[in-house]
Amino acid sequence: MAGLLLPDYPHSLNCRKGTERLATAQRPQHENTDGWIGATLPRETCTLQGLAGVDVPVSVARAGEGRRVVFLHGLIGLNEHWDDVVEQVKHRLACVLLQVPLLALRGDDCSIDGVTELTIRFLQEHVGEPVILVGNSFGGHVALRVAIQRPDLVAGLVLAGSSGLIEQSIVSDVQIRPTREWLRRKIAELFYDPDTHLRESDLDRAYTELSDRGGARAMVRLSRSARRNHLGDQIRNLEVPTQLIWGRNDIVTPPEAAEMFVRAIGDARIVWFDQCGHVPMIEKPGPFAQALMGFADELNARACAPSRTG
Repeated sequence: MAGLLLPDYPHSLNCRKGTERLATAQRPQHENTDGWIGATLPRETCTLQGLAGVDVPVSVARAGEGRRVVFLHGLIGLNEHWDDVVEQVKHRLACVLLQVPLLALRGDDCSIDGVTELTIRFLQEHVGEPVILVGNSFGGHVALRVAIQRPDLVAGLVLAGSSGLIEQSIVSDVQIRPTREWLRRKIAELFYDPDTHLRESDLDRAYTELSDRGGARAMVRLSRSARRNHLGDQIRNLEVPTQLIWGRNDIVTPPEAAEMFVRAIGDARIVWFDQCGHVPMIEKPGPFAQALMGFADELNARACAPSRTG
């Protein structure tokens, strides 16, 4: 939220195969008019080493075939928040969901630089080919950083409520030991319709993680490092094709942030969702899936088009 298989891995990326289903297994399946079907995907645990030089266990889910797409979640997000989009695109796209335990990071890993480095190492060692990188909120900021630093790893970007330019931080009035009421209010701000989409399981998890002093400090540190990392003119050097997917009712990264991204990125386009807040993959999974597949089709058409010379 805001901003969730491989043979013979190198020693720095060791995956334990299995069918761990995390909290999604307890989520009742349901369907609404936006196509939210409450999917569950098998998970596996991998270990990465980043700037801090310590093992960081991450959760990875894979589904589908086709052009490879990697999904990055937000500060209090989970892989499962992408499940309903993945379920609708996996017949055409090979989806990889990377869930980094952001609130458990410490030292140099606990920063926008640290998470960017972990993501780069994952892409290098786990994927090994240019991907469509999809990020929500903090995950969108990380995706931008990866595309700027390592454009060879990224064939296309999809940004949903991405930070990097304008953000109303969830930790603007953070409490070291937050109350459940404070968390409910903050998480509700992510949605246009919190009564429908705010899940008690997300609130329970966030309350448990942030009631731990280390988790609360990690959130503050990560958020502050992202806010200090204003991408500004760096984005103007971005040459990766970029699709923005934005809720018109996003109050965390408001519509003017999306408009700034479109103006700054040379090869950018945007899809707007009405009655949608900061997490369009949860509030509008069906339309989100259609926009993602449309962007993938555009990239495929470009790749097949004859090159022009002279």
